[in-house]
Amino acid sequence: MAAARLSLPSDGAATPPVTDIPPVVATHELTRRFGDVVAVDAVDLVVQRGAVFGLLGPDGAGKSTLIRMLATVLLPDSGEATVLGHSTTREPGAITGRIGYMSQRFSMYPDLTVAENLDFFATVRGVPKKVRRERSAGLLSGMGLAEFSGRQARHLSGGMKQKLMLATTLMHEPELLLLDEPTTGVDPVSRREFWRVLAGLHRAGTTVIVATPYMDEAERCSAIAFLDGGQIRQQGTPEEITALVP
Repeated sequence: MAAARLSLPSDGAATPPVTDIPPVVATHELTRRFGDVVAVDAVDLVVQRGAVFGLLGPDGAGKSTLIRMLATVLLPDSGEATVLGHSTTREPGAITGRIGYMSQRFSMYPDLTVAENLDFFATVRGVPKKVRRERSAGLLSGMGLAEFSGRQARHLSGGMKQKLMLATTLMHEPELLLLDEPTTGVDPVSRREFWRVLAGLHRAGTTVIVATPYMDEAERCSAIAFLDGGQIRQQGTPEEITALVP
């Protein structure tokens, strides 16, 4: 998969994935508590390779906690999870270099330029210098950031900041993207642009798990799990989930 060569469809809609076994993500009764609060409650989840999988739910539903456990940032209190065939608790080192995790908060260096942020985080990931230049150019062009490569990150708009975070996440060409509400607080035009980029990554073969509170974004996914109170209440295609809403 070459993340630098994005193919952006005109409408940003995701096409159904080709099911592949073993799954990219599988969890069994995955549970995480914070004091007396059960943030994720015995979640069973399977995500197949090539999917754009949406974790849909309101604030406090457990989406972020689930994403962070899959990214090996948090340990579960009980249950099991495998990502790319490896246990998140016993083999986290075999996972972290193959995934891209994008948190809710803007985590770039505000005093560095767009290009400098890309170069820095790619260096941390061990991407060779020549490869960094090529991928950076391709990603900036594909995301509409090329003309802003010399601008400090602090001076970017909300939508541009999110695209910069995604670009840095893609510099090491991860097999799996874990995105935690990437468009919350972003204007509608930027949200649409962001999803056009995700659709291009999907077409290039990247598996994406994205947490979102927005039903219109979930409809762009190939499969959805609806979370509430830390539990998966419904799973299915966007059409199946939409049909459940009066």
